[in-house]
Amino acid sequence: METLDVTQIEPRLKHPVIFEKFDSLSGGGAFVIHNDHDPKPLYYQMVAERGETFDWEYLEEGPEIWEVKISKHNPKREPLTIGELVTEDFRKAEVFSKYGLDFCCGGAKSLKEACEEKGINEKEVEAALTEVESQAKNRQQDFNSWDLDFLADYILNIHHKYVKESVTMLYEVSGKVASVHGENHPEVIRIASLFETIAKELDMHMQKEETILFPYIKKLAVAKRETTRMEPAPFGSVENPIRMMEAEHVAVGGSFDEINRLSNGYASPEDACSSYRALYAKLDEFEQDLHQHIHLENNILFPKAIQLEKELLG
Repeated sequence: METLDVTQIEPRLKHPVIFEKFDSLSGGGAFVIHNDHDPKPLYYQMVAERGETFDWEYLEEGPEIWEVKISKHNPKREPLTIGELVTEDFRKAEVFSKYGLDFCCGGAKSLKEACEEKGINEKEVEAALTEVESQAKNRQQDFNSWDLDFLADYILNIHHKYVKESVTMLYEVSGKVASVHGENHPEVIRIASLFETIAKELDMHMQKEETILFPYIKKLAVAKRETTRMEPAPFGSVENPIRMMEAEHVAVGGSFDEINRLSNGYASPEDACSSYRALYAKLDEFEQDLHQHIHLENNILFPKAIQLEKELLG
């Protein structure tokens, strides 16, 4: 990022040079000014003449040196939601998971809104996201570039398969732990009950996706690619089953939030046996997979399917 040393500029020309530099920036661009005093008068002049088109961030505040990063807003663009941030770069999902920010069912919230709800320092999360952005990007995680039929098959073969393979073990172990440890740890009884409900809901949910919604989305993708005619679905717009799936995602996500809270973030107590510890470890793994699973549907597959249907059917 370019640094403009204003101590080397004639005093009467400092502000005009800075304004010229700012005006030359594209949306999202930034530069740093280096000064020997607090440039607060410049800030007020920019507010008066440029309005809310910039961000002002102190990098160093005296006593001998002041450095300020001035960033230009993207014109007429609302802040990205956390779901959109993960869609652009799935590595950011790990950051949101670390801070307990729901990027799947709660993916429509801005970072500011999500942090305020959780009482989390937004700047701290932004710093973690910036660190992720600076790392080399793995193209294998660029889900947003995949064709919709390929993405649907990926969800089926990876996430639906994982759920089906994991449910039986979790159902059995949660029941066993509840019966053995429920007297001293009544929360495991509630956890077993919640997971039983989750297992039944996911089974019906995935059946509807596998037999109705995903086949239709795959037909949309093929029609687009092969420029063939697409007939309307018997259920009307694809938005109808999608809204149902999203509502069911919220229900399952809420149940897992309660499991997470009851288990204190899957922290096993000191008297936990091996089955108890295995249960919490597997529930933690299951929830992380569920977050990615729902994200791929809510934030990528479903919005693109709605847009594609409108494009093909008008």
